[in-house]
Amino acid sequence: MSADREISLVLGTAGHIDHGKTTLIAALTGVDCDRLMEEKKRGITIELGFAPLRLEDGRVVSVIDVPGHERFIRQMVAGASGIDAVLLIVSADESIMPQTREHLAILELLGVRDGLVAITKTDRVEPGMADLVREDVQEFVRGSFLEGKPVVPVSAVTGENLETLKRELAALVDRVRPRARKGALFLPIDRAFPISGFGTVVTGTAYRGTARTGDEVEIFPSGREGRIRSLQVHGRSVDEAFAGQRVAANLSGIAVDELARGDVVCRKGVYSPTRCFDALLRILPSASEPLKHWQRVRLCIGTSDVLARVSLLRKRAVAPGEEEPVQLVLEEPVVCTAEQRFIIRFYSPLITIGGGRVVFPYSHKPRGAAARAAAVARIGALGSAAAADDRLRCLVEEAGMMETPRAALLVQEAPSDLAAVVARLVKAGALVELKGERPILLSSSHFASLEAKAVSELKDYQKAFPSESGMPLDELMRRLTLPDARVLRSFAALLAERGRIVTGDNKARTPDFVVRSEGAFRRNSEALAAFCRARGWQLATLEEVRSELRMEPNAFTQLIQSLKNTRELVLLEGGYVLTSEMENAMLDILKGIGGNVTLAAVRDATNSSRKFILPVLEYFDSKGYTRRVGDVRVVKGAVK
Repeated sequence: MSADREISLVLGTAGHIDHGKTTLIAALTGVDCDRLMEEKKRGITIELGFAPLRLEDGRVVSVIDVPGHERFIRQMVAGASGIDAVLLIVSADESIMPQTREHLAILELLGVRDGLVAITKTDRVEPGMADLVREDVQEFVRGSFLEGKPVVPVSAVTGENLETLKRELAALVDRVRPRARKGALFLPIDRAFPISGFGTVVTGTAYRGTARTGDEVEIFPSGREGRIRSLQVHGRSVDEAFAGQRVAANLSGIAVDELARGDVVCRKGVYSPTRCFDALLRILPSASEPLKHWQRVRLCIGTSDVLARVSLLRKRAVAPGEEEPVQLVLEEPVVCTAEQRFIIRFYSPLITIGGGRVVFPYSHKPRGAAARAAAVARIGALGSAAAADDRLRCLVEEAGMMETPRAALLVQEAPSDLAAVVARLVKAGALVELKGERPILLSSSHFASLEAKAVSELKDYQKAFPSESGMPLDELMRRLTLPDARVLRSFAALLAERGRIVTGDNKARTPDFVVRSEGAFRRNSEALAAFCRARGWQLATLEEVRSELRMEPNAFTQLIQSLKNTRELVLLEGGYVLTSEMENAMLDILKGIGGNVTLAAVRDATNSSRKFILPVLEYFDSKGYTRRVGDVRVVKGAVK
């Protein structure tokens, strides 16, 4: 036999209680999955069991043994949520039973698409009975994903056909594609326990991504943080574990009593809890009644089991056999990932009625018909967008503009992985990326709209202020509601590269703009500065300046706005005008006084009065030139 080689694939059992699932797994793997005293005492499986199945060629796959009793469907779903293929068990002495049917329905809802059937306990029936049960099974699985798959009669007691079953299992493993190892770690916890000298150990099936020793992780929905101290796969220490493997992780920084089934070990900084998610929900054809809007249900997702309401977005009820876009509104938070499968059961009695897949983990209940229609459109777009590239494109198109950190959360990708996704979409022309303190992504249509608005705003500004050489960039940023100056510069540089605008001296203009009336503007601005200089620290009001310059109201307003835009003057409390020349002069006066500056000292140094000096000092406080401490001010740079 070849050396062991772990592969990223999980095989699950399913079937009615006492049909021999655990006994067959023990015969195939040598591992008794019933580890609890109560399980051995009662002779039934209560909790999930796990074992490594070693194939002849050395490949090792994980096997999950699930409970068959109807009271333990929650545990069955928790185990089946992480499996890639199923070994459906039907006993030769009972044939198809209620939990056989319910388990197969759950497996279909959970998206399992391959497997085979074992007819167990053939040693307990007369010759020929197994063939009759085989016919029952073939009829039962018709129309399901198990139609046409092998059906193997077997006895775990006598060993009859065990080798045949192993060969069929090897062929099954050949058929099933192992899970992709890319993405951020998502590991639902099904067990948590302490080990003396090591601390907390959790086990689960890695649903997504890779776990490495030393990784920083978060436990959701609680948000507790820890670190992976060590890893094991099937009792063997490893440095890495991958999606599709049964993993045991020794966590530091987290106590075992802080954990519970339903918690998920996640890569730090990628996931977040949710109380509402978008989904595509299918009601079983065998459901006894339609599902109504806002009906209370029990939601089984991953290893979580919580109460929820089903919000129907297009109708008042969903009939058996129908699929519908919905939202699940939860009574307590869970963490989930896109494409994750789930099951819903009636709140009472506990009967499986349907299931589906998460389309968008972070949603909110829409208000109004338009919001509901938008939610339906989002579910439709994301429902066929499994790849991160497609999901990001859809989400940014819906939002128009999105900050990059939020985009990473919504598509559940680490920043380094998101950067590669963004680069591909930018290259394809689907997105535009603007760098900055808070980088943003824009859909191509929103960028075109923003580009048109920027050009329109520049033209309006140029018409209003023809004597200026362009609109100040910070004014353009305010009108475009961009988050910060670096994003604006990135946006302006992109428009300049496309020939839409011209930038320079921290201003922007359209390429065809020519400055007009420069002489008149210069004469008026110089006259204003001279008048303010002559008034000194008996500051002039805006009305006094207008009276002095004898300008038409509209022309005067344009002059003042232009000088404000270029920071050549500011208007103080009380309507006083302070030119940049006078502002610099006051800075020199304050530094000359030195130390702690009082209003009286400034008043005396300027031969002015309180009513003029107080607005100046308050303006300096707002600019950060001075810092008020009680009745004195400290001048920036004046004291050590």
